[in-house]
Formats: sequence, structure tokens, C-alpha cells
Amino acid sequence: MPDKISLAIIGGSGLYNMAGLNNIEEKHISTPFGPPSDPVVVGEFNGQRVAFLARHGRGHRLTPSEVNYRANIYTLKMLGVERIISVSACGSLREDYAPGHIVIPDQLYDNTKGRERTFFGHGLVAHVGAADPFCPDLSAQLFDAVKATGAAAHKGGAFITIEGPRFSTKAESQTFRSWGMSLIGMTTSPEAFLAREAEICYAVMAHVTDYDVWHVSEAPVTVEMVIRILTRNTTIAQQAISSIAGTLRPERNCSCGSAIKDAIITDRARIPEEVRNELRAIVGKYLK
Repeated sequence: MPDKISLAIIGGSGLYNMAGLNNIEEKHISTPFGPPSDPVVVGEFNGQRVAFLARHGRGHRLTPSEVNYRANIYTLKMLGVERIISVSACGSLREDYAPGHIVIPDQLYDNTKGRERTFFGHGLVAHVGAADPFCPDLSAQLFDAVKATGAAAHKGGAFITIEGPRFSTKAESQTFRSWGMSLIGMTTSPEAFLAREAEICYAVMAHVTDYDVWHVSEAPVTVEMVIRILTRNTTIAQQAISSIAGTLRPERNCSCGSAIKDAIITDRARIPEEVRNELRAIVGKYLK
């Protein structure tokens, strides 16, 4: 088995129970930010070593706000992961993004309120660029892989992340539409921004499960709707991941791998040693 873990998938259990996943092992990782949501499942899949992490924990035990996003991303960084595909349920704020469709968004709006959004602070300040929050190279590969399954797929759109765990009111949903948002979910932020700080490529396979609550001719979103669509789309997600794992290029054709290079503004001599040690996996190469 190759040593390098080429790709990580953050999503549900249906993605790490896939046929063809061999030499499976669980990694129990400790981070400076606490434990991740679940042990990481690592296996060989289509010629690549792939890691799988259940965002909400197996059995879906964590609300979107309870997920320890920093620990999850830092865990994958410690394992040497360079690319993450997030598999997420979402609501559609556009007529043409219908339930059952899959969208690879290209923009993100953070409307959460109480989450830890950065690895930095406590004596180490970095201002990381996030104008394009999703890796364009990985997103393009993901879109091609989803299209190849025959699924209805769309490329582009702004994804708004709300705090949850409740669904939107009609007033909120209509407001988000008036802002030009395309999709609504509860977990992509701060996950995408933390991945950027960790210099990991990040793309989202967003599974549209409903029209949120704005659509006058459709029933408001329910948990049953979400589960039904996700269950139906699990095979599509598995096929797309298999395709990407089999064709993944070793080199990264993007700038994600150097996102921190010019972002650290703190005088190196004034960075506390404990902070250097905590963030060694992310900033170690820049603080030598």
C-alpha cells in the first residue's frame, strides 16, 4: 500500500463502507484542539490511500455547531492529507437546482455565529486569502467525476452556511435568495476556511435534498426528505469518489499548498513557543 494519504472524504458512514475499500484501519488522533468527530478510517481505494471522517460522528451524534472543525481539519493535516472532498446535504435557493441534483459550488458565505473559525490567535496572527474559498482545480475534477456518473450536476453557485440545527424561517430563506445565494447548509463554514489555513485543497459535493422553505409549491424541508435523497445519492457519491481516486494527479495545480506563505504578519521572534508547537503541522515550514 502506498504510504501517502492522497485524499480525504468528510461525510457520512455510507462513504467508508464502500465495496473495493481494502486494507482498512482506524486512526485515533489527538490534536491541540481536542479529538476529531470520529476515528479516521483509512483504506486503499482504486490505487490510492484514502481517509474517511464522519463529520457528525458515527450515528450522527453531533449538531453542526458541536462539530470540532478545527480538530477534524488538523487531524487530516497531521495525516498528510492534501485534498479534501466534503460530501454535504444542502437546500436549494434556486429553481434550477432541484432536489436530487448535485452541485459543486464556487463561493461561500458564512452566516454562522458561534464557531471557532481559525487556527490562529494567541500570539500568532495570519490573514489568509479566501476570495475563492474552494479549490478550483479539485472542484473541476470533482464536477467531471460527478458528471461521468450520469447524475444531474451543476458547477458554481454561492453556498451560505447557517448555524442550525434548526431549518430556516421563510423570511430567512427569502432573504438569502435576495442576496444571490444558491445553496444553504450548516457545515461548510468554517470547514472550508480551516482547510485553506491548513493549505489543503477543499471542494464540496453538495447534494440538494430540498428547496428549503421558500418554494411555494413544494413542502418545507424535513429530516425525512434529507435522508431519502442522501440515501439515494450515496451510490453516485461512491462512484465519483472512486473515479477521482483512480485519476488523481500527484501534483496540485493550484495555490492552496502555499496559502500561509505570505499570510503570517506576526514578528517571528514574538511568536510564543507553545503556539509554534501547537501549529507546527500548519506553519512549521514557515517558522524555521
